[in-house]
Amino acid sequence: MKASQKSWIIRGIVAAAILSVGGVLWALLRPAGLPAGIISGNGRIEAVEVDISAKSPGRIREILVDEGAFVTAGQVVAHMDTDVLNAQKAEATAQLAQASNSIEIAESQVAQQQSNRAAAQAGVRQREAELSVARKRLTRSTTLSQEGATAVQERDDDQARVEGAAAAVEAARAQLAAVDSAITTARNQVIGARSQVDAVRATIQRIQADIQDSDLKAPVAGRIQYRVAQPGEVVAGGGRVLNLVNLGDVYMTFFLPETVAGKVAIGSDVHLVLDAAPDIVIPAKVSFVADVAQFTPKTVETETERQKLMFRVKAQIDRALLERYINKVKTGLPGVAYVRLDTGTQWPANLTVNVSR
Repeated sequence: MKASQKSWIIRGIVAAAILSVGGVLWALLRPAGLPAGIISGNGRIEAVEVDISAKSPGRIREILVDEGAFVTAGQVVAHMDTDVLNAQKAEATAQLAQASNSIEIAESQVAQQQSNRAAAQAGVRQREAELSVARKRLTRSTTLSQEGATAVQERDDDQARVEGAAAAVEAARAQLAAVDSAITTARNQVIGARSQVDAVRATIQRIQADIQDSDLKAPVAGRIQYRVAQPGEVVAGGGRVLNLVNLGDVYMTFFLPETVAGKVAIGSDVHLVLDAAPDIVIPAKVSFVADVAQFTPKTVETETERQKLMFRVKAQIDRALLERYINKVKTGLPGVAYVRLDTGTQWPANLTVNVSR
C-alpha cells in the first residue's frame, strides 16, 4: 500500500473519531429530560440602556449620583452650569421692561394724536364757517356793485377773502389728514411694541426652559451604569453625561435553530435559568423573533451549533417582577431559556417557576 493511501486512511479514522467524540459531547451537553413541546437556547440577560445627555453645550457643574446607584424616573442626577443662561435671562428681562415702556409711550402718542385730531377737526369746521361767510359777503357785494351801490373794489376784496378762506379750509383738512396719519403710525407703534414684548417674553420662556433642562433628570427608573463625563468637563449639545440601565425593560437574548424558530410564537411562555442561580426559575414571554437567520456568536453556542444558521429570540421579563426584585437584577448574566411551544405541555418540576410574582 502506498504511503499516500495510508495517510488518507489515517486521516479518515481521525476524522471519524473526532465526529464520534463530538456527538457524544453534544449528547452529554444537551438538556436532558425535556418534553417534546419544550426547547432551549443559551443566552444572556440584557436591558435597555438610556443615555442621560445635555440638551445644550455647557460645563457640568455637579453630578449627584455614583455608578451603581438606583434612581427613580424624574430624579435630578446632574446639574449643568447656568451662569450664562442666567445672564441671558437678566438681559431679556431688562429688554422686556424696555419693551413694556415702549407700549406705554406709543399708547400716549396715540392719545395725543387723537387730541390733535379733535383740534384739527375744530379748525376745519372754523375755516369752513369763515368760507361760508366770505361767500355770502361776496354775493352781496357782487349784487350791489352791479347796481352801482358799492365800488367794484369792494367786490374784488370780497372775492379775495373767499379764495383765502377756501385755501384755509384746504390747509385745515390737510392738517386733519396728517393727524390721522400720525394716529395710524402711533397705533402701529403700539402693535410693534406689543409684538416686541411677546417676543421678549418668548425668549425668557426659552431661556427658562434651558435653565430647567440644565437639571439633568433620569427619564426612567433604573441603575446608573457608568459616568461618561465628570464635573468640570465641557460637553457639546447632546453630549452624554451618564448611562442608565432601565431595569424595568430586562430580557434575555438567545438563539434557536431554524428548524424550531418558526414554531415560536410571540407571547410564548419562557422559563429562564441563570448560570449564577441554577435553582431559580424566572418566568418570561417571547417578545421578539428575528425574521432573518444569522450565525450565533461564539460565546453563545457550542462549536457544532455555530455551524448552523440561528434565529435571534428575545424573552421579556415581567415588569412587575423586575420591580419586586429590582435590587437583585443584573445584566450580562449568561443562562438558558426554555421555550414552551405547546401550551398543553406541562413544565418539568425542575423548570417550574419558583419566584414570587
